[in-house]
Parts: sequence; structure tokens; C-alpha cells
Amino acid sequence: MKKLFIIAFLFSVGIIQAQAKISPISTMPGAFSRMGFGARGIGMGNAMSAVTEGNLVSYYNPALTVFQKDNSFQTSYTFLSLNRSLNFLNFTRRFDFYSTDSLGNKVVRSSAGISLGVINSGVSQIDGRDGQGFQTGNLSTSENQFFIALANRFSKKFSLGMSFKFYYYKLYQQISSTGFGLDIGALYRVNDQWNVSFMLTDLNSKYTWDSTPIYQQSGTNTVDKFPLLKKIGVSYSNKDYGIIAAVEFESSNGGTNILRGGIEYNIYKGLYLRGGLDQFNLSNSDYPAKPSLGFSYFKEFGNITLGVDYAFVIEQNSPADENVIGLNINF
Repeated sequence: MKKLFIIAFLFSVGIIQAQAKISPISTMPGAFSRMGFGARGIGMGNAMSAVTEGNLVSYYNPALTVFQKDNSFQTSYTFLSLNRSLNFLNFTRRFDFYSTDSLGNKVVRSSAGISLGVINSGVSQIDGRDGQGFQTGNLSTSENQFFIALANRFSKKFSLGMSFKFYYYKLYQQISSTGFGLDIGALYRVNDQWNVSFMLTDLNSKYTWDSTPIYQQSGTNTVDKFPLLKKIGVSYSNKDYGIIAAVEFESSNGGTNILRGGIEYNIYKGLYLRGGLDQFNLSNSDYPAKPSLGFSYFKEFGNITLGVDYAFVIEQNSPADENVIGLNINF
């Protein structure tokens, strides 16, 4: 065990110290929406598309919402360098439909789930200057994703979901853009411990820009398409040991093949520790992965459970690393 720990530690250090280059997909439209959602998911390396335990959000897979216990409200704030912001808000609920068996007992016939959320990102304190170099004031940008997901559990083993996403990007003064995208996700429960997931992310997502309000007749119309992501995930859960482990493979038309993974350990009642590795590019090892660590603590107050999440992520191309703090309310 000690040898395995040393090997894992040296492997992580090697990744952290790798030469910092920017992955091609990070420069494509909608990059803010691919950074993850909330402290729990980011702390597990964003390998969450097949995880059906704990607080769930359709961002990772709309089919997961049918496994949510009680009502879940989540919000997170991310501390980022260079005057950047990244915030999350989500509500998830499951609906059970009952029928009566031959003995007159009430049994769950099927389940449905709904998830609503917002991702807000932006950059502030941008130094604005005119063509002669004189200051014109501070500028800011705001990029947002609003989503609603619906899912249905067709059997004990199979569930399917769809997420509708609306994008709004306020870039500069009269320059803004909107877009609409679609996610489709499926989950198959092999047994009580193993799950397999499939995802298509950002179908038809794009920004359409019109610069004529600024440049008049010299303005142009351009279309920036989001990369299409195809994902397959596997998760393992052992309730006796309080462990959840997950891995995910993501392929995109942006020329990337990403491997990510994460693990969560329920070390004590209400206390969860987790770690993960995101953005391990199998197509090009020059692009460094993103290691992460985090924890959650939950406390019951009558019918309400409050939880606090935290995640730390190494961001190689930034003067400071990411810190994500979240609040959960289950009722």
C-alpha cells in the first residue's frame, strides 16, 4: 500500500510540473461551461456522469436526476485569479409514480427527474483604451448558461434524460450573442455497485455574432460553434466501505481525447473526502492535467440537511489556483 501511495504521489507531481500549454478545446467557444459544476463534481475531476449517489445535477448527465433523494438545492462560488468569476446554482428533484401490486402494496412504477440551473462566468476590471491608447474606463464580460433537464427511469436498470441549454454572452457594449444547445444522456445500472453512462454534450450549441452596431457597414456576421463532446463513464460504489470511484472518457471534434477520474470516501458520518484528475489528454501529453482535492460536511437539522463543499484545483496557466466553495440544502 505504501508503494502504491508513493507511485501515485510521484505521478501527480509529474503531472503538476508538466509544461503548461493550453489545450485546443480550451480556446473554443463555451470554454466556461466545460470547467465543471460545483465543488463536489470539480473535486472528483468532473468524472460524474455515472455517479448516482449524493447530490446530483444534470450538468454531468440529465439521466442522473431520477436518482436524487429529496429536493436538492446547490450553489457554489469559485475564487479565480485575473478578475475572473465562475458561479453555479442548481435545483434537482425526483418524482415517483406508484402503482399497486397483486397484494395491494404500493410500489414505485417509474421515476422522473427535473433539474434547473445556471452557470455564470465573467471577467471584470478589463482596462479599456481607445485607438490612441488613452483609458476609456473599465470593461467587463458576462457569459451565462441556463439549463433545464428532464429525465425518466424506464426500468430499474435504464434511465434517459435530455437537457435544454440557453446561452447568453455579453461581450462588449452593444455586442452580445445567444445560443441554444442540447445534451442527451443515458445511464445503465449493471447492478447495485456498477453504473455505465453515455453522453452527447452541446448538440447545436453556437454563438452568432453581429458587429454592425459597432463597425456599421464594415461589420460582419460570424458563427462560433461549440465542440461536440461524446462521453462514456463508469462508476463503482461500495456502501460498506463508503467509497465511490468513477472514470470517464471524453472525445471531441476539437481534437481531444480526455480521460478523467475521481474518488470519494465517506470517512465519517456526514464527512466526505474526495480527489480527482481532469483533462488528461490521451491525444497529446504536452497538455497538463488538472488534479483536484475536496471535501463535504453535512449536518441534519430536523427535516433539513445542510452541507458545505470545498474543492481545490491546480490551474497551471494561472498565477493562482482555483478554490470552490459550495452550499447544499436538502429538504
